[in-house]
Amino acid sequence: MTGSVKPSYRRQQAEATRGRIAAAARALFAEHGYGVTSIESIAGAAGVAVRTVYSAFGSKREILSQICEDWLEQANARPLAERVLAEPDPQARVRGAAAWLTNLYDSGFDVVTIFEGATDESAKTRELLRAKLAGRDQVLDAMVASLAPVLPAGVPRSQAVLRALAAPGVYRALRIEAGWSADDFTDWIAAALTAR
Repeated sequence: MTGSVKPSYRRQQAEATRGRIAAAARALFAEHGYGVTSIESIAGAAGVAVRTVYSAFGSKREILSQICEDWLEQANARPLAERVLAEPDPQARVRGAAAWLTNLYDSGFDVVTIFEGATDESAKTRELLRAKLAGRDQVLDAMVASLAPVLPAGVPRSQAVLRALAAPGVYRALRIEAGWSADDFTDWIAAALTAR
């Protein structure tokens, strides 16, 4: 018999429990903040014992990492980035890069907010957040580098512009507070990338 092996029932249960814990933690972190949310409150919201949270994750930091991975999966971030980079038309790739960022934040700006609030935590938590941010920046930099022929300002300057436009405060001010549509925000980023 060929094909993939179906995970055992016990493994499926463990994965479902991890998902429930991460979802409960995400809601609590977003509502109350990362620092003040306890493992005990996460366990209570997830309907599991405290020891189950520790067994599944070990620490709040590991839950935070899982929340980020879940967000990237929900946003379809990696496949969309691959599609943008494979787009043969440079102009379509410019808009695709801008749309990728818009989609990423639209899919989980609560996670971005959680990350902002967690920056005051331990050195290990700050290191995790830096690594996640570096991953996002690598994708953005790769997209911009692939656009070299259509960037009047050049690659390094355009990479800096896109990183600046990716700042959470920019998204918050325009999409949330000013009520810009996703298309408006995407078009604005694309125009900034191709400006002289």
